[in-house]
Amino acid sequence: MSGHNKWSTIKHKKEKTDAQRGKIFTKIGREIAIAVREGGPDPNTNSKLKDVVAKAKAANMPNENIQRSIKKASGEGDATQYKEVTYEGYAPGGVAVIVELVTDNLNRTASEVRHIFDKCGGSLGATGCVSWKFERKGVIEIDNSKGLDEDELMMLALDAGASDVESEGEVAVIYTDPNDFSAVRDNLEGAGCTFLSAEREMIPTTTTEISDPETLAKVRKLIDWLEDYDDSQNVFHDAELPEEEEEE
Repeated sequence: MSGHNKWSTIKHKKEKTDAQRGKIFTKIGREIAIAVREGGPDPNTNSKLKDVVAKAKAANMPNENIQRSIKKASGEGDATQYKEVTYEGYAPGGVAVIVELVTDNLNRTASEVRHIFDKCGGSLGATGCVSWKFERKGVIEIDNSKGLDEDELMMLALDAGASDVESEGEVAVIYTDPNDFSAVRDNLEGAGCTFLSAEREMIPTTTTEISDPETLAKVRKLIDWLEDYDDSQNVFHDAELPEEEEEE
């Protein structure tokens, strides 16, 4: 069993409770636009689009919205040209932060992300300055309200091709090699699993503990601001944040 479930589950809870649903759909729509531009509008032949559509469904994005985003990106409407960009830096206390964004204006986004880091007492760094502290993994959260025990979950996950699994209450978190992510997700879907989320994420290999309350508040502020930033898609960090603080 890996030790990343708490971190992953907290991220999932926060996204569902703090972020407006419409904002989540907008972000997924941008991912759809990029996937369609790179590989075409058919999820059956475009694995990246298939992954994003699965993510959209897990987020309860209406199929009408999904199809509209695909059509718009296919040229049946005014399609904005989005680009993916990743920034790395440090929050107060030496906390490593990675933010993945989608933007139609790289200069604006770079300036605004730098401003957020500076305003919250952090510092934007060069590419690679903190990414070495993380591993990219497929992270699939499934509904375990049926109460499968640890052995049953492990068998289900391993049969699907996963590398690890953890459970916390009615949520099971399944980890995969990023290259096996799509196949594992499809196998789990075929086994009748209900997804709560399914994404490739950057998982910290170790965490940074913060003992000073003032520093902790600054770290939370930076993470919150980055997550609320319109161009932001994903924010990953290695801070060991108290669970009660995250579940406000």
